[in-house]
Amino acid sequence: MDQSQPPGLLAPLPRWQALLLAAAAVGAFQLAFVPGFGGVILLFLLAVWFLAVRCPFSGRVTFYGGIVFGFGLYAFPLGFFWAVFGAGAIVLWLVLAFWVSLFFSLVRQCRLRFGPMVAAMLVPFLWTGLEYFRGELYYLRFTWMAPGYALADETLGGSLLHAGVYGVSFLFLALASGLVLCWQRPLGAILVASVAVVLVWWLTTLGSKDSSVRSKNLRVAGVQMEFPGLAEVRVGLDHLTARYPDADVLVLSEYTFDGPVPDRIIKWCRDRRRYLVVGGKEPVPGGDFRNTAYVIGPDGKVVFQQTKAVPIQFFKDGRPAEQQRVWDSPWGKLGICICYDLSYTRVVDRLVRQGAQGLIVPTMDVESWGQRQHDLHARVAPVRAAEYGLPIFRLASSGISQVVGPDAKVLASAPFPGAEALISGELELAGAGRLPLDRWVGPGCVVVTILAAIAAALNGWDQRMQSQVLMKRQTYAQSLR
Repeated sequence: MDQSQPPGLLAPLPRWQALLLAAAAVGAFQLAFVPGFGGVILLFLLAVWFLAVRCPFSGRVTFYGGIVFGFGLYAFPLGFFWAVFGAGAIVLWLVLAFWVSLFFSLVRQCRLRFGPMVAAMLVPFLWTGLEYFRGELYYLRFTWMAPGYALADETLGGSLLHAGVYGVSFLFLALASGLVLCWQRPLGAILVASVAVVLVWWLTTLGSKDSSVRSKNLRVAGVQMEFPGLAEVRVGLDHLTARYPDADVLVLSEYTFDGPVPDRIIKWCRDRRRYLVVGGKEPVPGGDFRNTAYVIGPDGKVVFQQTKAVPIQFFKDGRPAEQQRVWDSPWGKLGICICYDLSYTRVVDRLVRQGAQGLIVPTMDVESWGQRQHDLHARVAPVRAAEYGLPIFRLASSGISQVVGPDAKVLASAPFPGAEALISGELELAGAGRLPLDRWVGPGCVVVTILAAIAAALNGWDQRMQSQVLMKRQTYAQSLR
């Protein structure tokens, strides 16, 4: 290491300290997903930064240790995988752990290739690049355990999440790296302080909407029902209209029907002059289907429908949507996401770019998947509301249904399992949503990560070649003696 650097700042940690810090990081991660403790996730990110930059282990130990560390992070909060996938859950936990291990290994290689200071500066790019790729781009994409989701129920999260669920990790890790710059060069302190002030101002500004934009209030109500029969649906809708007679739009869950909306429900909408958003299956040639949300108008016609954009892996979830559109409703432009679609930023981004002023999300969360699955899934809507500045109405089959304001506050909810529980609220439809910072930062970090991985791989190959040449020279010299 460069002797001009402050002693111990970037030096490898003693092994026992690294192990203790890793255990503390795992504990902080678990605690951060407990309601009321979301801010602890920032301590987790700080621990990850120190573990990556000051890793004292060999390449092999770093990789396999990273697997163990990642398994410790994800196996407990994702324990419901066992109920859903059986023994296959172990493989999925290990897949998630692999990305954490890859991060630590890549930072270690960058340290060897570029030096400790550059490696420290690359940490926010490498973590965010791998997190964005894992969550949004490859086949087994899964977003729920990104650190930003820990801030879903925190007052602090309402502002930080304006930077995006991936932007939270990037900004905090970049701050940690910036503090290193402060230690290295005094002018770095001025730079970091200036950037921090600009970010605080920017995040606060994003939280306010243009008051000149006239808004309309949309009254929405829904009832939780899981795989109901036709008679149950009619009874549930009757209860809903009796309880909330002023509701403009009624919502039922994803997969309420095992086909298109039945004629009796269409007649019910026509007789009562009601709008209904409900999930069903749209048949396609070949015996397959599309998982579809139908909007039935008060005249008994399908005025809009949207297919699920990203069917869930390993499930018979139909064919993906060929396009996404917003519903130009009488109250404003509404985006409809079906269940898991809300978990993917690139899916919701398309609706926001089309001017969506609010989101309606019919969801199927099977009761047998358990409380933990429902609790984790319920973090998605507040995070999305904060990112885009949009109100969201999410109706789940067995909970947790939510009415979320554009500031990420949950205004109303229906519990798990909550069979036949009713929920209602108003969505204030003002201007269109905004795209947060990480929608540009995330892809950029992926590019940086790929370039860093190529450079590290070439460095490893070059070292092996040099080692082989040296061994051959030594062997040749010995043969001449």
